Amino acid sequence: MSGIIGKKVGMTSYFDAEGRNIPCTVVEAGPCVVTQVRTEDHDGYAAVQIAYGERKEKNTPAALKGHFKKAGTTPKRKVVEFKGFEKELNLGDTVTVDIFTEGEYCDVVGVSKGKGHQGVVKRHGFAGVGGRTHGQHNRLRAPGSLGAASYPSRVFKGMRMAGRMGGDTVKAFNLQIMKIIPEQNLLVLRGSVPGAKGSFITIEI
Repeated sequence: MSGIIGKKVGMTSYFDAEGRNIPCTVVEAGPCVVTQVRTEDHDGYAAVQIAYGERKEKNTPAALKGHFKKAGTTPKRKVVEFKGFEKELNLGDTVTVDIFTEGEYCDVVGVSKGKGHQGVVKRHGFAGVGGRTHGQHNRLRAPGSLGAASYPSRVFKGMRMAGRMGGDTVKAFNLQIMKIIPEQNLLVLRGSVPGAKGSFITIEI
C-alpha cells in the first residue's frame, strides 16, 4: 500500500459535473523525501520511508540529523513507512501528488481533535438519568449505576465513564479524490478528514 504524508488545510465545497455541491477537504500532500529504503535482505521486509515537514536543526537529535543527512535532505518533522510503491524509489527521491489520479479512492489516517475531559452524555451518548421531574436536582447528565453494591463490590473494567475524549488515531476509508492541483501539491478529498487544521495526515492508496 503506497501513499504520501500531508497536512490538513481546511474544508471547502466542490461542484461536480451534475451541479451537486459536495463538501470536501483540502490537503497539502508532499512533496516528501525518501529517507530510507528497507530491503528483504537487510531488514526482513521491503518498504520505503518518506519524510515531510521542515524541522529546526536545533530541535533535531543528532542521530536524526545524520539520518536525514544520509538522504541529502534537511531535518523533517514527520516520518512514515509505506509498502507497495509502483515505481522503484531510491534514497533522496521525491514523492509528489503525481502518484494519485482524480476519481480514485484513498484512506486517510489522522489524529482526531482533542475534546478534553467530557462526561458520559457527550463521550458515550448516554441519555442521562430519568427526567426533569420527580425532584431531580443536578443529576440529569449523570451516568447512573456503575454496578452492584454487594457483589462483586467493584467496578468492572471497560465501564463507559467520563474521561478524556478525542486525540485518537482515526482512519477514514474510501474518500474519493475529487481534484488534484499539482502546482500547489494539493488534493481535494470528498468528505471530512480526521484532525485539526494544520495537523499531519497520512494518505494511503
